[in-house]
Amino acid sequence: MEHILDILKERGFIAQTTFEDELYEQLKTPTTFYVGFDPTADSLHIGHYIPIMAMAHMQRAGHQPIALMGGGTAMIGDPSGKTDMRKMMTVETIDHNVECIKKQMSRFLDFSEGQAIIVNNGDWLRHLNFIDFMRDIGSMFSVNKMLTADCYKARMATENGLSFLEFTYMLMQSYDFLELFQRYGCRLEMGGNDQWSNMLGGADLIRRKYQNREKAFACTFQLLLTHDGRKMGKTEAGALWLDPAKTTPYQFYQYWRNVDDKDVEKCLALLTFLPMDEVRRLGALKDSEINEAKKVLAFEVTKLVHGEEEARKAAEAASSLFGGSGAAAGNVPTLEVSADSLSQDARVSTLLVLSGLCKSQSDARKQIEQNAVSIDDEKVTDTAAAVTAEQLSGDGILLKKGKKSFCRVLLK
Repeated sequence: MEHILDILKERGFIAQTTFEDELYEQLKTPTTFYVGFDPTADSLHIGHYIPIMAMAHMQRAGHQPIALMGGGTAMIGDPSGKTDMRKMMTVETIDHNVECIKKQMSRFLDFSEGQAIIVNNGDWLRHLNFIDFMRDIGSMFSVNKMLTADCYKARMATENGLSFLEFTYMLMQSYDFLELFQRYGCRLEMGGNDQWSNMLGGADLIRRKYQNREKAFACTFQLLLTHDGRKMGKTEAGALWLDPAKTTPYQFYQYWRNVDDKDVEKCLALLTFLPMDEVRRLGALKDSEINEAKKVLAFEVTKLVHGEEEARKAAEAASSLFGGSGAAAGNVPTLEVSADSLSQDARVSTLLVLSGLCKSQSDARKQIEQNAVSIDDEKVTDTAAAVTAEQLSGDGILLKKGKKSFCRVLLK
C-alpha cells in the first residue's frame, strides 16, 4: 500500500515537515493527528478546504483525525499574516461559530465510532491559571527564538507593533498539542504553511517536556494559490464560503468552472479524490478542451462540499445559461423581492447588491457605467434605472453582470 506521505506529496499538499524520516516510520502505523480551525466566522471557507482534504486522505489511510476548534485561542487571535490586532469576539459568538463549523466538518470526515474526533480548546484554555501556566509552559520557550518567527517579525515592523496578548498565541497553540498528546496520544499536528512557527513550538514542547522520550511531529500544507502566487478563493462578494447560505452552490461551481487554465491540474489534485492518472490527463488538455477539465473540477469540488444533487443542479444551470437553454433555469441563483420593498427602492443597482452580484451601490453603479450589466440580455446604461413589479412577476428577470455572473430576480 502506498505511504500516505507519498500520496500527499504527489497531490501537492506537503510544504514542510519535521523529522521526515521518523515521520515516515510513525505513519506506517495508525497515528492520531490534529488540525486546528479558528472559529472567527460561522462557516469554513475554501482556505480551510486544503487541510480538510488532507485530513480525509489521512483518515482513508487508517489514521485518526482530531478537528480542534479554537474556542480558546480565538479569544486571543493569531497574529500570523495580520497587519493589525484582530477584533475581540465574545464567548457567545465564538461558541456559536464553533457549533456551526462542527456541523460542516461532518460532511468531510467520518466521525462514527471514534473514527474522527472534534474537540474545543476552550475546554482547557479558558480555565488556565496564569502563574501555573507560565511556570509550566512559559519556562519552556525562548523569547529570543520566538522573535525570529516570521509571524512576529512582520507585526513588530508595523506602526502598532505586537501586543503581549498576541505574543502568547504560540504558547497557547503549543499547549494545545501537548494537551491532545496527553488526552488522545496525538503525535502529529498538520495545518497551513503560515502556521509553521506555531507548529514547531508545539512539537518541540512535547519533546522537551518528555526529554525526547516521546516523539511529536509537525507537517504543513501548501496554501491554495494561483500559478502566479495570488491567494485563491477570493470573489467579488468576498470569501468563497462552504456554507450555501453565504456562497450558493451555483456561485461555488462557477468559481471553479472559471479558474485559470494553468491552475486546473493543481486544483484537481488538491481539491478532489480523482486518481492522479486522471488528474494528469485532464490537466494536459489544451485550448478549448481544457473546458471539459474545468467542468469536471467544478462538479467534483461542488459535489464534495454541497452534495451530488446540488452539483448537478449547478452544472445544469450553467449549461442552460451558457448554452441558451432555459431548461434548468430553476437552478440559477434566485432573489425574491416583495412588492413593498420594490415600492421603496426598485433600482437595478440595489438589486445588484441584494443579489450579491456587486459588493456595494458604488460598485453597482460602476458596473452599469462600464456596460457590464444587463437584464434579459438588454444592456442597462442608466445608473438610476429601475424595474417594475410587472417585470418581476411570473418568471421574473435574469440579472447579469459581466459574462458569467447571474441571478434571477422574482416577485414574492
